[in-house]
Amino acid sequence: MATLRRLPAGVSIALSMALLLLGWQMLTQWGDYDSFILPGPGDVARQFVLVLQDGRLPKHTLITISEVIPGLLIGILVAAPLGYLLAKSPLAERLISPYLIASQAIPIIAIAPLLTIWISSTYWSRVTVAALVVFFPILVNMVAGLRSVPTELYELMYSLRATRRQIFLKLELPAALPILLAGLKVGATLSVIGALVGEFVQPKNAGLGFLLVTARYQFKTDLVFVVLITLCALALSLYGLVALLERRLLRWQTIT
Repeated sequence: MATLRRLPAGVSIALSMALLLLGWQMLTQWGDYDSFILPGPGDVARQFVLVLQDGRLPKHTLITISEVIPGLLIGILVAAPLGYLLAKSPLAERLISPYLIASQAIPIIAIAPLLTIWISSTYWSRVTVAALVVFFPILVNMVAGLRSVPTELYELMYSLRATRRQIFLKLELPAALPILLAGLKVGATLSVIGALVGEFVQPKNAGLGFLLVTARYQFKTDLVFVVLITLCALALSLYGLVALLERRLLRWQTIT
């Protein structure tokens, strides 16, 4: 165990992936599963190469990315100011919070069909679903981050005659940033789910969701695995980008 801890991160990840693939291959062989039920790593790899060569995977992946990124940005741009308002105004919190909390009891898959009716554009209906999924984690973390600022620091800023803008930039934003970025990590991964749900509800011959539904109806389990792996890679990439942003913005803080 001590030796594993000393291994570089890249080596540890490669080793864990190799063990996963080995276990997967052993399961397909020893379990005597038909490739229709559980394709082996080789079957999935061959299908992966096939959809790369014919251009289907890059095409549908780019379409999904074009929905995920705007959905993530819109979710942040709406949730962050509203979170600041709720954190600073007890009246706004009493009036708005019950509706926000109640909205989380409704599955996004139930709201998505309504959005496709209300929003004529297929693209923007998908983006809206992604934004709605991102919205709540960012909002909650923004409120929690602002409320984590000690009262003594506010008193210090007031004693220095700081303006509201200075208090926000020098105290509140740096204090809330670690928690906000933690919420952004969650939101980045959830945005992929939101876009996928939008594509399930509004399948217009485009996107990884459409490719997944097509593979399911054609009983191509290996293609289903290809799409799922691509979605995981997309979510991990977004998470990694937020982690890099976190390291740059929080250089003053020790990140473990």
